[in-house]
Amino acid sequence: MKAERPIIYLDHGATSWPKPPAVYEAVLHVLQYDAANPGRGSHRMAVKASRVLFDCRKVLGKLLNVRNPVDIAFTGNTTMALNMAIQGFLEIGDHVIATMTEHNSVWRPLEALKEALQLQVDYIPVDRQGQLDLQQLDKTFRSNTRLLICNHSSNLLGSILPAAELAEMAHRRGARILLDIAQSAGHIPVSLEEWKIDMAAFPGHKGLLGPQGTGGLYIAPDMELKPWIYGGTGSQSESSGQPAVRPDRYEPGTPNTPGIAGLAAGVRHVLEQSVTDIANQEQQLSHQMMEGLLSIPGVQVLGPELGRERTGIVSFIMEHQDPSQIAFRLDREFGIAVRAGMHCTPLAHQSAGTIGTGAVRASIGYGTTADQVQALIEAVQWLSRQDN
Repeated sequence: MKAERPIIYLDHGATSWPKPPAVYEAVLHVLQYDAANPGRGSHRMAVKASRVLFDCRKVLGKLLNVRNPVDIAFTGNTTMALNMAIQGFLEIGDHVIATMTEHNSVWRPLEALKEALQLQVDYIPVDRQGQLDLQQLDKTFRSNTRLLICNHSSNLLGSILPAAELAEMAHRRGARILLDIAQSAGHIPVSLEEWKIDMAAFPGHKGLLGPQGTGGLYIAPDMELKPWIYGGTGSQSESSGQPAVRPDRYEPGTPNTPGIAGLAAGVRHVLEQSVTDIANQEQQLSHQMMEGLLSIPGVQVLGPELGRERTGIVSFIMEHQDPSQIAFRLDREFGIAVRAGMHCTPLAHQSAGTIGTGAVRASIGYGTTADQVQALIEAVQWLSRQDN
């Protein structure tokens, strides 16, 4: 069977595509008219460029429930934001708790800091549904536990952790919480200040529908991080130290103003559609996808069982078939884009029992339709019959 174009895109967990038209328009507008360096001049173009950044912080604050926009620092992606939080907060001899659903953007920095800071790290198991045993987690805290890191929604399992409950537990134990909202921001409601989250890292290019090369870190008002990168900010240039004022302290160097303009447009689109409505739609589509895949002999779907809450991540394996080969054939023979492999989260694969094989991940997002989900189901059915 030959693939039809345009492709059926089911890889929103990696990056959303296509973007709303307003995103492209916003990026182009800044490049054409407002592409001065924000915060580095008082002329009109520089002021307009600064306004682009401020406007984006405001809409992000509205979406994520952050009252003061300057508590959001822009980064190039979630990985940079997580590193900024981890390396800017932890000190020698600290104890850290993370979960077995964490991305390599958490696992690798923590492993690197074990030697550099004599860091002590515990990774808390999750069950096959991707859920934590909260009693076991509570018993893991020590007197020197300083940080709890949680992946709000697993990029492999689609499971969702109880962020507010986890924040309350961390604070009761004298620790802070860092929430990775890479797979939840824009997909399900997120309320950082209501949940009393201390830090939250997010991408601009996934559920927020912005361009690649955008992201950010929310830092609670009562928190202070050591700057991860030092350099020019356009403010307090006479000082040898990094400015104390937010967000300048955490944003040295020229920002991605066109990308941030596109991010603001993407966030506005999400707000206009309503995150609750987006979550309901993606839940229906993921239910449809799971139901169809589970009806195919030899297919196993990872993560929460059918009917339980999840994001639009649906990962699966097939008996006697290599996930990478399945993804290759879905692309070449059916024009369906999915992702296969380890998904940069080997800890979650250990929990799911797929560390030796990896899995195929289909992820729902902006623009996904029921017809596209059905096309995936029928393609997997066809591949299953060929194997038999």
